[in-house]
Amino acid sequence: MSNKEATARIKINKLLEAAGWRFFAEGDAPANIRLEPSVTLKSSDLDALGENFEKTSKGFIDFLLLDAKGFPLIVLEAKSEDKNPLVGKEQARKYAKSQNCRFVILSNGNLHYFWDLARGNPYLITSLPTPDSVTGYQQVTPNPQRLIEEVVNDDYIALTLRPHYQSDAAWRNVAERPGYIQANKLRFLRPYQLKAVHVLQQAVQEGKDRFLFEMATGTGKTLTAAAVIKLFLRSGNARRVLFLVDRLELEDQAKKAFAALLSADFQTVIYKENRDDWRRAEIVVTTVQSLLFNNKYQRLFSPTDFDLVISDEAHRSIGGNARAVFDYFIGYKLGLTATPRDYLRRFDGSNGRTRDPREAERRLLLDTYRTFGCENSQPTYRYSLLDGVKEGYLINPTVVDARTEITTELLSEAGYAVTLADDAGNDQEETYKQREFEKRFFSEATNQLFCKTFLENALRDPVSGEIGKSIIFAVSQHHAAKLAQILNQMADRMFPAKYQSDFAVQVTSQIQDAQQFTITFVNNNLLGSANFIPAYKTSKARVCVTVGMMTTGYDCPDILNLGLFRPIFSPTDFIQIKGRGTRKHNFLEQLFDDNLKDSITKPQKTAFKLFDFFANCEYFEEEFNYDEVLKLPKPQGKGSDNGGDTSPAGVDGAYEHLGNDLIASLKVEQITQEGMKIDRMFFEKFEDSVRDNATIAAAVEAGQWDRVIDYVNREIFDKPHEYYSLDKLRKAAAVDRRLTLREILEKVFGLIPRFKSRDELLEEEFAKFVADTKPEGTAAIPAIKTFFKAYATSDTVRGIIESGHFTDLATNPYFSTRDFKAVPAKYRAMIPDYIKDYVSLNQFAP
Repeated sequence: MSNKEATARIKINKLLEAAGWRFFAEGDAPANIRLEPSVTLKSSDLDALGENFEKTSKGFIDFLLLDAKGFPLIVLEAKSEDKNPLVGKEQARKYAKSQNCRFVILSNGNLHYFWDLARGNPYLITSLPTPDSVTGYQQVTPNPQRLIEEVVNDDYIALTLRPHYQSDAAWRNVAERPGYIQANKLRFLRPYQLKAVHVLQQAVQEGKDRFLFEMATGTGKTLTAAAVIKLFLRSGNARRVLFLVDRLELEDQAKKAFAALLSADFQTVIYKENRDDWRRAEIVVTTVQSLLFNNKYQRLFSPTDFDLVISDEAHRSIGGNARAVFDYFIGYKLGLTATPRDYLRRFDGSNGRTRDPREAERRLLLDTYRTFGCENSQPTYRYSLLDGVKEGYLINPTVVDARTEITTELLSEAGYAVTLADDAGNDQEETYKQREFEKRFFSEATNQLFCKTFLENALRDPVSGEIGKSIIFAVSQHHAAKLAQILNQMADRMFPAKYQSDFAVQVTSQIQDAQQFTITFVNNNLLGSANFIPAYKTSKARVCVTVGMMTTGYDCPDILNLGLFRPIFSPTDFIQIKGRGTRKHNFLEQLFDDNLKDSITKPQKTAFKLFDFFANCEYFEEEFNYDEVLKLPKPQGKGSDNGGDTSPAGVDGAYEHLGNDLIASLKVEQITQEGMKIDRMFFEKFEDSVRDNATIAAAVEAGQWDRVIDYVNREIFDKPHEYYSLDKLRKAAAVDRRLTLREILEKVFGLIPRFKSRDELLEEEFAKFVADTKPEGTAAIPAIKTFFKAYATSDTVRGIIESGHFTDLATNPYFSTRDFKAVPAKYRAMIPDYIKDYVSLNQFAP
């Protein structure tokens, strides 16, 4: 027996036992693992299982897993580590049918496939299911034909809300119908939403069980998801649905939406509020972070507890470790995303490629499309912002491009070098640079100029005439506090006696009740209501100043102004922020004085303004070429068409121009020797200090990682006595690669059991590659793996392969000419492309 065969056997045995399967009777519980009928097993034989385990005189040896009554339940076909488990597919199918088994598991100890013969194709699972979970799963016999043939019209949801609405007199009377719809809160699917459901039904007919809807912000993904949920539950293809969100505040929003749309037929609960009785509900809503916390998803759920898993904002809620939660559950999978596929185009990254925030997002999006089975990065269904605008459902912004001398200086290459990169946001060094970035360029006068320009040009409310409801996005919490103070001072002068420092409100993660502020702003009651007209319900607070809390999943249709008071380099962030204003709205719905309604000439929201002080729109809409290295607008200060005036713009010339040599002006703080003691106790003391911090613990459980990282950098790092820093923690962790602060905190709070080594990560990435590409034959797999690992970890090897100077491999100690020749020609080209698309090289850095 080879080492690979023995290793595979040992791994499979342990995985079975860990999942609750028994080789031997335990008390009153009989053994529920059986080998071929002709094979008997004694306790002393367990460690010796596998002496040429794939072959016996009578053929293949399979595991036969039994149900509680001793009847065959699952056939497990085992292969050695160097074989793709799918090679045993047909042998397992034949054996399963002979045993009247519906389920098959194919495994080589590292890769596992679960196959429901009643549904379709095998698909990858991350752990073996428990006996009880499969028995429960067996209770639902999917009937895809019923799902395909279910008639779904535009009133599919309305029929749940009011089954006999068509027979009501008020509905039949065309003049009364709009009032009837509003009074009964009937929801009808728009044509594009209806088409999304029909496309999904067609995909099921084609044998697919994973789907991805790419729908622009404001197009009603939740309503569409509700129709899909009803389709699966009503057709008997699901008995319970899991709806995953990526932020705590979206839990309640989703629960309320589904309760309003489907409560007549199905019950919706939030998991954390119904820990003991969530099984009574058909729809369970939770955050990915909640399930990850202390591996809750593995401890409290079985893989077959949910027959349909829907991931909202899919590219966020299945990123990183969250992917493990998503893959854990067996069943249909639907992803919802607002991020366009256009962001997938590759660009030349020869100049700092991995530092560009687009690279991390592109890879994440590619992984999202791959996860949902979308070949060639084509979603199951797409409805873009332009589609929505063209068909009259959404609004495009009116851009107010207001650049100052200082903000154009920020758009130089030097300025970009010190902004907070999305992919490196966990580094203390980068956060330090962000603070310097803010300090040196956001002077008081600059902020005053931004706020003055915003207030003088903002759209007014069509009913009350006050500044329309607005959201401003700041660089940091400190910057948000500055802006809110300035806006309140200016509002006091513009509208005497109307506001008492409640015109603008800071809404950031460190503000108490900030999450409630976002809700009351939508409900038009933030710090009061009806400030100008008593009969008009609109928020007294007109402007929310935030950093990142109100970017995704925030539905406030009466927003009239958005302010980009910071540069944005993430395409996803830009799309999401812009999407806060695209929804239409009728302001008369908030006016309760019929005598005033006739005087309102333009009650419909037909536009919103996007104030852009950093040329973000130009960058993304015009100059953002995904096939080139990052290029930013050039400064327009000296020498620009300004009549020869080279003085900086500002309020009465009141602020100082600090120049563009940012790195030279950074302050470096020397750490004393007292702070340089690195040992294991240092890491353990750090663990204790953050675990005992209630603010950090609450933010981690809520998945508010931006808040966590920011807090640790400000409040924990570089303080007297301990002088914690990211570099010290990396050394203390003694891992052979570069850990991020988020990884360290995930380990501290039990979201990951331990730090994976460099080689473990490589093995995982290669396993994904094998699962996706399914190499033919097995003889070349060792050579392919060697090339895969060398290309992913060695700058030298990548340089040789990219330049085509293959003779240099002759002197390369890590990957030789002989190694390269052993790789089939097909994979010499495939592996570099695959790694560029799907593998983050940062995780392998020493």
